[in-house]
Amino acid sequence: MNGGYTNPPPEKRQYRDPYADWWDKQERRNFGEPVHEDHDILGMFSPYEYTHFTARKGFFLMGCFVATVLGLCGVVRVYYPDRPSVQRAFDGGLDKELGGPGALLASSEERP
Repeated sequence: MNGGYTNPPPEKRQYRDPYADWWDKQERRNFGEPVHEDHDILGMFSPYEYTHFTARKGFFLMGCFVATVLGLCGVVRVYYPDRPSVQRAFDGGLDKELGGPGALLASSEERP
């Protein structure tokens, strides 16, 4: 032991009855009750231990979520149109309009 200190059994405070008549209601502890040497891990202000789901059920629910999102993405991909309109076609292309080889230059190279 630690210099004659009686170390109580390790019990997380969140598992104690919250409606019992505790001297310290927030920490769920009575006056004079010995504190475990790992109180920082077992106290009420330590990270909350999640006990609502088992790991198996949690992974199942996460898998269902991923499958639903990927299924929705697949449905959107199948039904979403590729282009909102038909591509325009120009006779002879747009070489002249976009400054191609036959375009009229804005300034000539010969300046006075």
